[in-house]
Amino acid sequence: MSKNPLDMVIGAGDRGGDSAACATHVAAGKQALAMGHREAAVASFRKAVNADPGNQDALFSLAYHLDLLGEEQEAVALYERCVQHQPARINALLNLAVLYEDQGDYIRAEKCLKQVLDTDPDHPRARMYLKDVSASREMFVDHEQDRDVAKRNALLDTPVTDFELSVRARNCLKKMNIRTLGDLLRVTEAELLGYKNFGEASLVEIKQMLSTKGLRLGQGLEEQHRRIRKEVYDSLRGSGNEAVLAKPVADLGLSVRARKALQVLGIQTLGDLAARTEAELMGVKNFGATSLDEVRAKLTEHGLGLRRLEF
Repeated sequence: MSKNPLDMVIGAGDRGGDSAACATHVAAGKQALAMGHREAAVASFRKAVNADPGNQDALFSLAYHLDLLGEEQEAVALYERCVQHQPARINALLNLAVLYEDQGDYIRAEKCLKQVLDTDPDHPRARMYLKDVSASREMFVDHEQDRDVAKRNALLDTPVTDFELSVRARNCLKKMNIRTLGDLLRVTEAELLGYKNFGEASLVEIKQMLSTKGLRLGQGLEEQHRRIRKEVYDSLRGSGNEAVLAKPVADLGLSVRARKALQVLGIQTLGDLAARTEAELMGVKNFGATSLDEVRAKLTEHGLGLRRLEF
């Protein structure tokens, strides 16, 4: 094996063992390869490693030819041992990086290649492999994200009739036009309780069902609020009144009780407020009909209104 300093990088550990016996077995392995007997060569290289476990020539040769025979797992283990010794071969790091990439272990592959580039920043193969690994890693992340989104969308599209709910709860959800799990996550407790014939028992039943899936009522509201704000903005586009949506609710001169309720809901602008429903506001403790009338009047002054639920 070449002893070119450029084919070495910093590793760790000292070599020990029967170096003479190791060299004999390595030579026998090379002779077997010259005669076309790869399996016999592997047997000789294995004996060389047993004789001197820290010999990089023996470790590299055994790992390389096991890889060619399809024994990737053992090859990886041997390459890992090889690069732990000082100095570690660049070729061992490169081959190990390729095997890591094949296994989808992009983080370890990058680590091996960066170790090579720390020693030789212009190493052409290392630079090329690193570019490939980075591209594969980004593709893998994208695919993982795509799968996560697809799984989430499939869950949200599940009909509520697929869940074990009482007849009363199912009927109420149907009349409220809540067809899927996604629809259910976009309503609050207050909105459900505000519907005729929907009682505490049905609410508890639904909350327990959602809890088993790590979900809760109102979880999908933030996304919906962003969508509603966009719809309100679009309705005002070109009218010259778009700026009103950014007006702080603190400038409306609301009563202390009304202001506190809006703070609880995280409402900061008129656009935020217009994306909410009466039931959401009424669900806040101490927010009553008087405060609701006050808020509606302020919105009307600015040509806006609270979002209406379509049951």
